[in-house]
Amino acid sequence: MTTPTHVSPSRSQLEVFENRFPGRDYLIEIICPEFTSVCPKTGQPDFGTLTFRYIPDRVCVELKSLKVYLQAFRNEGIFYENVTNCILDDLVAVVAPRRMTLVAHFTPRGGISSRIVVSHPSGADLPPSV
Repeated sequence: MTTPTHVSPSRSQLEVFENRFPGRDYLIEIICPEFTSVCPKTGQPDFGTLTFRYIPDRVCVELKSLKVYLQAFRNEGIFYENVTNCILDDLVAVVAPRRMTLVAHFTPRGGISSRIVVSHPSGADLPPSV
């Protein structure tokens, strides 16, 4: 019996397909309710829901490849803020959307939950600073 090997997340795992309606702005929303990574400080698993909202340009992300890419984070020790920004950076590099927002809502641990919102272009769709 072989031992499964750890696959690190890489933007090369992401695949795309042609947007058949590039002349029209339309919103694609993808919800991933079972995202998992690992807290680099405690080694405990982190669970969250990722919500992607984007307006495609020439291509759209292929969902099976997105699933494989996100599953590669299961054993990654990475802070919420870092994983959210990393995922957005990788998707923007591969998909080149007109706009994209990623909301990462992590379940409570120790009575605290976190919601990280990142956007492309930077700062789009973010609440005003207080």
